[in-house]
Amino acid sequence: MNFHGKDIKIFAGNANPDVARQISECLGLPMGKSIVTTFSNGEISVSLQESVRGSDCFIVQSTCSPVNDNLMELLIMMDAMKRASAARITAVIPHFGYARQDRKAKARDPISAKLCADLITTAGADRVLTMDLHAAQIQGFFNIPVDHLRGAPILASFMKERLGDNVGDYIVVSPDLGSVTRARDFAERIGVPMAIVDKRRPRANVCEVMNIIGSVVGKKVILVDDMIDTAGTLCNAAQALMEHGAVSVTACATHGVLSGPAIERIQNSCLQEVVMLDTIPLPPEKRIDKITMLPIAPTFAEAIERIYEDKPVSPMFI
Repeated sequence: MNFHGKDIKIFAGNANPDVARQISECLGLPMGKSIVTTFSNGEISVSLQESVRGSDCFIVQSTCSPVNDNLMELLIMMDAMKRASAARITAVIPHFGYARQDRKAKARDPISAKLCADLITTAGADRVLTMDLHAAQIQGFFNIPVDHLRGAPILASFMKERLGDNVGDYIVVSPDLGSVTRARDFAERIGVPMAIVDKRRPRANVCEVMNIIGSVVGKKVILVDDMIDTAGTLCNAAQALMEHGAVSVTACATHGVLSGPAIERIQNSCLQEVVMLDTIPLPPEKRIDKITMLPIAPTFAEAIERIYEDKPVSPMFI
């Protein structure tokens, strides 16, 4: 794969080494050689172990927990490649951290997503490849091209196989008004109707379910969201759906942040299964029987190949 005189190289930070390796395997390429460690005082040390002069470089690094460390790793790796004369640097960020701080919710709030976009651009990124930004308008925070992949096709394909010929037994539900567009797209892909959970959030990470818009009586529910953080919204919505007559509740989400009491809540909830993508690695202590992980590597590998060959990425969304 060398169509315009530049070789392609895939590098990884410490956030997603397994996903980076799987992407390289899908592309039939070796992993780029680099060492990313810390000095004794905690500062990040990056050493590229091969030449990147004139190369098309892709750095795979989610800005997940520890968010600040992973973000700094990404910035320093890009700076190292820029100074080593890489032809083009693409930041492959399966999960983009700070995405929920995309506007001023109250006076004197920062817009951290914009700050992160500026940092990534200044560090040397020529383009960004990411998946399911919490707010789609974050693409406009960058002054460089952003290829925004969606997790719905992967999740919908998996669930469609599960449904088989029993489509009439299921309904897709959005856990809040903000996820309606995502849930509608998901419902259309698997050919089932949709309902909405109307909720009130009195303060951060705390939600109060109000009512269900639509009927879920006698239905197997598929809850669709972009991320699961503390799982409070998800578990409350699942409980409300069961109380409104649902037979079972399965959740689908792109990003499994799973912070704080999330695992305990999921384990003790009425959720039958939680299906997520591996944009964020799941440590062994968080692996429970209710959680199913699906790989993103084939999707990102195809996107990287399209970017390298200067082909459109949009056909992947159809």
